[in-house]
Amino acid sequence: RARRRRRRRGRGEEEEEDDEEDEGEGGPATEAVLRRLREARDDLLSSGFWAASAGAVRAPLSGPAEPPARCVCYGLGRFGRCPAARYQLAFLLLLLDELRVPPARCALFDPAFSAREAAALRALGLCLLPENEEGKHGVEGAATLFYMVHCGKALYNNLLWSNWSPAALSKLVIIGNSFRGIEERLLSRILERDYSYIAKVLKGVEEVALPSHPRYLDTFNDTSVHWFP
Repeated sequence: RARRRRRRRGRGEEEEEDDEEDEGEGGPATEAVLRRLREARDDLLSSGFWAASAGAVRAPLSGPAEPPARCVCYGLGRFGRCPAARYQLAFLLLLLDELRVPPARCALFDPAFSAREAAALRALGLCLLPENEEGKHGVEGAATLFYMVHCGKALYNNLLWSNWSPAALSKLVIIGNSFRGIEERLLSRILERDYSYIAKVLKGVEEVALPSHPRYLDTFNDTSVHWFP
């Protein structure tokens, strides 16, 4: 059986961790992950953060753009043990519901996912990408939401490279690190040299930041909704 220990996290709270992964889909540890995920969803709703974020989420749809028909999520992290990752997943589930994207049309990848986390995602009806695309995922003619909170700059650059045409960019919505923030923090010559597609798209991107909330400062800080009209 998996050995469990408790580790201390912020404000005196504790988080349960598994030393090993030994169970398949639907076992008690998977159920515990799903229960904590439901609690995170309830927190997002009761705190008002989701309601405050809804305007930013709907911003790309205020014009003629078609709503996303599918979703791709990269870099979520160990949501079974990390509270921030769990809140990010709970936000994604609320997002899918708001945009009416069926869970079966949302695919996720993170090489760090454990067996029980993968089982929990499947139990939610979500799909797992079979391999690491390194962000090189084309929209293939369908309006697509990419959920990439706190991912590395190279991943965003690869995604833009894979969709570098007006037609493809117009079908792209990215929720992730603020592109304006990237521009402000990097020297322009480094941005243009190492992340040239981010540098080039800055002139044509629309961006709305998610609101700041004291409860989720480390979870959604520097996160914006981006689209390319």
